[in-house]
Amino acid sequence: MRKLSITASLLIVAIAATAQSTVSLDSCRAMALSNNKELKQHDVKIEAAGYQRREAAAAYKPSIDLEASYIYNSRQLSLVDKDQLLPTQSFNLEKQGYDYNLVMNPMTGEPLQVDGQFVPSTVALLPKSALTYNVHNVFAGALTVTQPIYMGGKIKAMNEITRYAEQLAQSMRNSKVEDVIYSVDAAYWQVVSLKSKQKLAQSYVGLVEALDKDVQAMLKQGVATRANLLTVDVKLNEANVALTKVNNGLSLARMLLAQVCGLPVNTTFTLADEDRQELPTTLRSTDVNIDNVFNSRNDIHSLELATKIYQQKAKVTLSEMRPQVVAIAAAHLTNPNTYNGFKNRFGGAFSIGAMVKIPIWHWGGLSNKYKASQAEARIKQLELDDAKEKIQLQVSQAQFRYQESLKTYDMTKANLVKAEENLRMAEVGFREGVTTTDDVLAAQTAWLQANSEKIDAEIDVRLCDVYLSKVTGTLTY
Repeated sequence: MRKLSITASLLIVAIAATAQSTVSLDSCRAMALSNNKELKQHDVKIEAAGYQRREAAAAYKPSIDLEASYIYNSRQLSLVDKDQLLPTQSFNLEKQGYDYNLVMNPMTGEPLQVDGQFVPSTVALLPKSALTYNVHNVFAGALTVTQPIYMGGKIKAMNEITRYAEQLAQSMRNSKVEDVIYSVDAAYWQVVSLKSKQKLAQSYVGLVEALDKDVQAMLKQGVATRANLLTVDVKLNEANVALTKVNNGLSLARMLLAQVCGLPVNTTFTLADEDRQELPTTLRSTDVNIDNVFNSRNDIHSLELATKIYQQKAKVTLSEMRPQVVAIAAAHLTNPNTYNGFKNRFGGAFSIGAMVKIPIWHWGGLSNKYKASQAEARIKQLELDDAKEKIQLQVSQAQFRYQESLKTYDMTKANLVKAEENLRMAEVGFREGVTTTDDVLAAQTAWLQANSEKIDAEIDVRLCDVYLSKVTGTLTY
C-alpha cells in the first residue's frame, strides 16, 4: 500500500509538471486507488477495528484502577446525642460472677425499681465529646486490581468478534478497490472510444468534404444538379455537428477520468491507448469453478465474516446466562483513620476477595434474548446463501456477455471490411459516372456506422473482460 501511494504521488507530480503527459491504464488505477476518499475512509475503519481488537484482548488481563476522593463536611460526627451514664458491675465471690451495682430498698432488701427500671448505685460517665470526631476534611483513596476468572465465554467471544470485524473491514476495502478499478477502466476506455470516434468523425468529415468539392466541380461542368450539391452539403453539416458532439463528449470523458483518478478535472493528459489503431485483445477462458469464485469474492468473504460475527454475538448473549467469577484485590487509605478512632491521620489496609454472579430467574428475558441473537445469525446465513445463488447467475451472465462481445467484435470487423470495399466501389463508380452522389453518401454512412460499431465492440470486449474478472474474483491490480 505504501509503495502504491508513492508511485501514485510521483505520477501526479509528473502530470502536474507537464502540460501533456502519456498515462497508462495501470497509472490511472494507481492514482485512483491512492486518491480515492472512500478508500481512505476504509483505511481508517481498518485502523479502528485493529484498536478494538486490541481492546478486546486486554479483557483477559487484570485491570488496575486508582481512585481518590475528598469530601468537606460542614459538621462533625457524633455517635451519641448527649453524655452517657453506663451501669457498673462488681465481682460476686459467692456466685463467682459479676453483678450490677444496684440501689437496694432498705425495707425489702430488694433492688429498687423506678418506672419498671432498676436504679444503678454507681455509673460510668461516657461524655459526648469522647464520641465526637472531626470529619470536616475526609480523604479516601483505593488501588483496585480486578481479574476476570470466568465470564461465561464472553471475553473469548468478544475477541473473536473484533478479529472478524477487522477482517471484515479489510474485505470491504478490497471490494471498494475492485469497484474503483472497474470505474477507472470504464472511464479510461470511454476516453479511448471517444478519441477513436473523434478520428473517425474527422475522417468522415474529410470524405464528405472531398465529395462536396467533386460535386461542386461537376456542377460547374453541368454534369451534376443543385439538388445533388444540397444533399452533400446537408450531410457535411451533419458530419460537422457529429464531430462537435464527439469533441464535447471527449472533453467531458477526460474530465470524468481525471476526477476518478483524483486529479483536478481540468488536468490534461494523453492516454497510452488512445492513438492505437488496433487494441490488443487477450482471449480468456470462460470456464470457471464456482467454488473458487466463492472463495475469491470479497463480498462473499464479507458475508461469511458477518455470519461469524453474529454467531459470536449469540455466544455473548449466552454468557449472560452463565455464572461469572471475578477476583478482586484492593488497597485503601482514609483520613480520618477509620481503623484507629477516627484520628486525623492516614490509615489503610488491603483486602482480597472474589465475586460470583449466578443468574437464577429473569422471567425468560435472557433466554429470549439469546434466541433472538440466534435468529439474527440465521438471517445472516440465509443472506449468504442467497448471495451465492445470485453470484452464480451473475457469473453466468458475465460469461455470456463476454462471449457475445467477442462474437460481436468479430462480426463488426467483417462488416467493416465489407463497408470499406463498398465505399471504394462507390467512389470508383462515382468517378466513372455509374453511381450517384446518394450512392456515395450511403456508402460513406455505412462505412461510418461500421467503424463506429467496431469501436464500440472493441471497447465492450475490454469492459466485459474486466467485469468477468470482477465477478469471478480474479481482478488483478
